[in-house]
Amino acid sequence: MESLSSLLSPNPPLQFMPPRRPSSILASATSLSSPTLACTAPPRRKASTRAPSTKRSSRTSRTAPSPSPTPTILTTDAAEAPPVAAKKVLIPIGFGTEEMEAVVLIDVLRRAGANVTVASVEPQLQVETSGGVKLVADVSIAECCDEVYDLVALPGGMPGSAQLRDCEILRKIMSKQAEGKRLYGAICAAPAVTLLPWGLLKRKQTTCHPAFFDKLPTFWAVKSNIQVSGELTTSRGPGTSFLFALSLVEQLFGESVAVELGESLLMRDADDNSPNKEFNKAEWVVDHNPRVLIPIANGCEDIEVVTIVDILRRAKVDVVVASVERHLQILASQGTKIVADELIGDAAETSYDLIILPGGTACADRLHKSRILKKLLKEQNLAGRVYGAICSSPTILHRQGLLKDKKFTAHPSVANNLACDGVDGAKVVIDGKVITTRGLASVTDFALAIISKLFGHGRARSVAEGLVFEYPRS
Repeated sequence: MESLSSLLSPNPPLQFMPPRRPSSILASATSLSSPTLACTAPPRRKASTRAPSTKRSSRTSRTAPSPSPTPTILTTDAAEAPPVAAKKVLIPIGFGTEEMEAVVLIDVLRRAGANVTVASVEPQLQVETSGGVKLVADVSIAECCDEVYDLVALPGGMPGSAQLRDCEILRKIMSKQAEGKRLYGAICAAPAVTLLPWGLLKRKQTTCHPAFFDKLPTFWAVKSNIQVSGELTTSRGPGTSFLFALSLVEQLFGESVAVELGESLLMRDADDNSPNKEFNKAEWVVDHNPRVLIPIANGCEDIEVVTIVDILRRAKVDVVVASVERHLQILASQGTKIVADELIGDAAETSYDLIILPGGTACADRLHKSRILKKLLKEQNLAGRVYGAICSSPTILHRQGLLKDKKFTAHPSVANNLACDGVDGAKVVIDGKVITTRGLASVTDFALAIISKLFGHGRARSVAEGLVFEYPRS
């Protein structure tokens, strides 16, 4: 199997380091941000490049609360080996947590096979994130204080990082994690705002979001996408979330699992520098604040939903998330619970400048069956307004005749079953007022392409800088 670095870059592969020193992880994935991954010396105990053993898990005193239902995980050759205890991961969230960072961590680690518990540091389980997406945690942080985890990973965002910092139960969990020489990590603002006041960055080389970089101890601050220093892993922002998550996967499960998972997430697309392709250019600019509808259903790809909402709202787009189910709360493909803003019937009372369909096979089927959404898409097309689809959802447009004579792209699993106008070699395809992408790792490019069409290249580049995502200068 090719190495993770060679999977994501046309450059010669780097020498693979043991799982506790994942210097090979996405080291040359410059499309996500220009600084490179760095790694410091590992703990003194020798790390193994084999599949993880039960040794670390044997320290566990009881079973951690687990989400329900059990999410789909990545199938690997390791599944044929004798059963081992699932790696236990805790991801705390609070008011103002950065939603892309939280959901990418949850999704990717569950795909790798980890038993991920999402814990709220707030009095209630439902948490409103920094971009307004509403997530529902599995448990309260108080239920996690007596557990032992293989990894505790903190998403960033403000004021989310401050909310995590002020949670005494979480501080004790993290301190115990560090003292036990078990893995812990933080991204974006969390290294500087949360871990630093807790004294958990001592003698650790660390990176964080550029806006908080000057808060780090000067001697130990490193401008890298991913920084691994012993048991601590840190990263920079939403644009490096996939890098961060896959680095943690490699440390928990080994490089082969991270490579296979990177392929399934279409990370090769993320490192592809080929430009977006546009046909039959048309103006998308409107004389008012653009209004965008994102319908969701059970089984939708959580990364795609949250990424689109987060990035468009950063550009001050008015985004409405509407459930086609009977309830506002839906269960995404990897067990993430998302609460919509409205039901589709209520959302249909107004018109939208753009309708975007997220992916997920089960989601695509449920969206296609929604009569209200079908009517909205038909009206969108007849009115000459913009619509788009991600991942498997171009199948919806195809079945409703909305891809006729249009160039498009889709997830590889469904692209060959659609019409013959599919386009290869592009992360994002725009044809007039239809926009499509392959999904998952290419969704950030998709969202930024929409911002560029609505507001111009300058606005898209400004948003990309806040994400710590490399974006073309012209």
